[in-house]
Amino acid sequence: MSADKTAKNRTQQVKGKAKEVTGQATGNKKLEYSGKKDMAAGEVKQRSGK
Repeated sequence: MSADKTAKNRTQQVKGKAKEVTGQATGNKKLEYSGKKDMAAGEVKQRSGK
């Protein structure tokens, strides 16, 4: 996997974590779950090499 793809996938994971934490802090469940989904998607892409 290229360094560019790795960076993009890691960025998606970090953005997802930020959304999750913001959702938890504000009590916004929709934002929290969206963040968890983004984190999971980034992890899957990272592991599959996409």
